[in-house]
Amino acid sequence: MAPLKMIVGLGNPGPQYKNNRHNIGFQCIDLFAHRHNLELGKMQMQARIGDGWVERRAQGPVQRQKVLLVKPLTYMNASGQPVAQLMRFYKVAQEDLIVIHDDLDLDAGKLRLRANGSSGGQNGIKSIIEQVGSPEFARIRVGIGRPPGRMDPAAYVLQDFSKADEENFGVLREKICDALECWLFEGLPIAMNKFNG
Repeated sequence: MAPLKMIVGLGNPGPQYKNNRHNIGFQCIDLFAHRHNLELGKMQMQARIGDGWVERRAQGPVQRQKVLLVKPLTYMNASGQPVAQLMRFYKVAQEDLIVIHDDLDLDAGKLRLRANGSSGGQNGIKSIIEQVGSPEFARIRVGIGRPPGRMDPAAYVLQDFSKADEENFGVLREKICDALECWLFEGLPIAMNKFNG
């Protein structure tokens, strides 16, 4: 039986943050859950979680993979605590973890899968690296671009997507869900080849 895979989306809890750029991770988790009829109904270790099976019909028999979807509710900067606790509780190996987060250094609407690396100034990733004790976990960096003019990056990430942005990001969220499915069933190197183009 394949080991449990853990998919974490980063964001801030509360309705006021729901449509923020900083909450793209939460938004992708919600869409992925909806796509696969998974309920995010449980609270555990200061996170909203959902678990179940993801199925894929490729050539031949149906492929199935057990997943744990996680939205940490500690606010972005302390995301590592629930992630590390859930990994220990469910015995999730680092190679079976992937984290979705916003990235100021990537052009708006671009996505990049990475096998590991530094936090790049993203506080949620920084917290996870500190709590897990290693940067060796996969992530999906979602480009939100740099703020215009002299706008404070902290204010920019907490803005909602504009109407114009929303069209692009609606398509991008679907693409991120496709990339997650590829990671689940074909592995990270193939997902990177397909989606980092």
